[in-house]
Amino acid sequence: MSTLKIHNMETAPEDSKPLLEQSKKAYGMIPNLHGVLAESPGIYEAYLTLHNLFENSSFNKEELTVVWQTINVEHECHYCVPAHTGIANMMKVDLAITEALRNRTEMPTEKLQKLHEMTLSIVRNRGQVAEKELENFFAAGYTRRQLLEIILGLSQKVISNYTNHIAETPVDEPFKKFEWNKEDVAS
Repeated sequence: MSTLKIHNMETAPEDSKPLLEQSKKAYGMIPNLHGVLAESPGIYEAYLTLHNLFENSSFNKEELTVVWQTINVEHECHYCVPAHTGIANMMKVDLAITEALRNRTEMPTEKLQKLHEMTLSIVRNRGQVAEKELENFFAAGYTRRQLLEIILGLSQKVISNYTNHIAETPVDEPFKKFEWNKEDVAS
């Protein structure tokens, strides 16, 4: 059982209250993850900043989803997989992409598959990727900038995925219909 608390506007440290207000305006609610992060204003601000930077990277909405969900599934994050399924639906990302990511099956296009493979390699190998993997990634049409932007997305996801593991963060009501269980996926 986690000892981390899900804060609200009344219980949060003063420095986190403006961030909670920002989240409430952006999402119409305070996501449980944000309530947990509010315990430490520094990590909460870092998470929001990284999210904004990654969301405004050179990746399109499908590519953002591939990077986010590849990491979420690899990290087996019970909270972020359903949350990003809902977010992908709101962004009108092709359901085939979302389902392939959740179920660890092939991406619907070769280009997205190469992005998925590079993201997995970076996560699994802690950034030590093979020259052939880089060649394949660049041959698929991705750039050096995008290679580094995967690391930006990973930075954001480490904060959320690891926090959710420690906090056992409950999935927010709007995302419960997208719940995901690592045992349901073939490895």
